[in-house]
Amino acid sequence: MTEHLITTEHMTKTYVMGDIHVHALRGIDITIDPGEFIAIMGASGSGKTTFMNLMGCLDKPTAGSYVLDGIAVQDIPEKDLARIRNQKIGYVFQSFYLLPRTTAMENVELPLLYRSHLTGHRRREKTLAALRTVSIDDRAHHFPNQLSGGQQQRVAIARAIVNDPVFLLADEPTGNLDTRTGVEVLAVFQQLHALGKTIILVTHEHDIAQYAQRLITFRDGRIISDIPNRDPHDAQADLAKLPVLDDEEEEAVSCP
Repeated sequence: MTEHLITTEHMTKTYVMGDIHVHALRGIDITIDPGEFIAIMGASGSGKTTFMNLMGCLDKPTAGSYVLDGIAVQDIPEKDLARIRNQKIGYVFQSFYLLPRTTAMENVELPLLYRSHLTGHRRREKTLAALRTVSIDDRAHHFPNQLSGGQQQRVAIARAIVNDPVFLLADEPTGNLDTRTGVEVLAVFQQLHALGKTIILVTHEHDIAQYAQRLITFRDGRIISDIPNRDPHDAQADLAKLPVLDDEEEEAVSCP
């Protein structure tokens, strides 16, 4: 029997603002197994962002439990959450968050600097391997302003996987990209999934969610549906149907 990677039981999150209590999550029970590719959907105010923050150990539940890779996150002191975030979770955001005066290779290497047991040579090996996995190693010594939006997101994905986290948490990762480049990024996620990576993709776009294998929808702080996607879109096949943009066109669309 597969041991669950993530388990939550009766997980709630309440924000207190003076006399007002905002119930962002209302008793979430969920399990996620290793190797799943999940899309989290919901409108603004549905609770999906709060759920993402809890999954990413950026916040802790008000009540209930969250067990990540055998660790009861709700019981961990705040000072230890940074280690969990660095070693267990790879983050990919809509806005890339690359350091502008730092090369692609240096951006990707950054999470490894907190692993004091690694030699400089080993850090560079792991960094190049991550860049190679997402097919951006030929831009290793380029700065972010020398890269298109899609290339920057590939660098961000390489940074997310360089520590070999137990899962990737992607927050609207195609939100700043044109249609074709967004599908290219989704193809990268599908390739990583094929390699065994666990991926949680947060999106408000139904079309983007269709590339995942399991669809979870939030409304009013509750899960209203959790269903398998038995026929996920194939990003590589969809790319063949889309017009090819040159780097100049992509830059104009991706980075207004």
